Amino acid sequence: MSRDVHIIDHPLVQHKLTLMRKKDTSTKSFRELVHELSALLAYELTRDMPMQLIEIETPLEKMMSPVIDGKKIVLASILRAGNGFLDGMLQVLPGARVGHIGLYRDPATLKAVEYYFKMPSGMEERDVIVLDPMLATGNSAVAAVDRLKATNPRSIRFVCLVTCPQGIKTFHDAHPDVPIYTPAVDRELNEHGYIVPGLGDAGDRIFGTK
Repeated sequence: MSRDVHIIDHPLVQHKLTLMRKKDTSTKSFRELVHELSALLAYELTRDMPMQLIEIETPLEKMMSPVIDGKKIVLASILRAGNGFLDGMLQVLPGARVGHIGLYRDPATLKAVEYYFKMPSGMEERDVIVLDPMLATGNSAVAAVDRLKATNPRSIRFVCLVTCPQGIKTFHDAHPDVPIYTPAVDRELNEHGYIVPGLGDAGDRIFGTK
């Protein structure tokens, strides 16, 4: 696997992903699992985030102590399924700002069409984490990162629950500099552009729609 694909193989992450894959997992349970899993992913994603020292006072004395540049993090959610990640991530990164990218997949061409884009100001100083549960064809992810790069952020990371070799190739052909963080690289895409074995349509399963 490329150095730019980070497989998050922590047992808790893998356990929760297995439960999410099961077709008989209810909407309520699926949503709770996304929440728990996204908090765990945030932990892994921030492992090498930039730190700064601030002066604090313990009960005994003053000291310089490290904190994450938390206010500099932007969680960029690819609508709508990316929103399922937000609550769990914000629990771990409460100082993060949130941006939204509205894309839908044209069923005929499987290409991404943008309908909404809103990011915080001052992106030049910010580290962006792009949220999308599935990196399937890769077209939406490429389109989202194209738009984000135009805002000149300090760094971009992409996180998903499940991907496949085709999605990784499409994404890294366009954006070789953006690392992917995922618990699973599945076998392939089927003829409908779904990851198999996968976990179905993450948006439908999070929001209870069909």
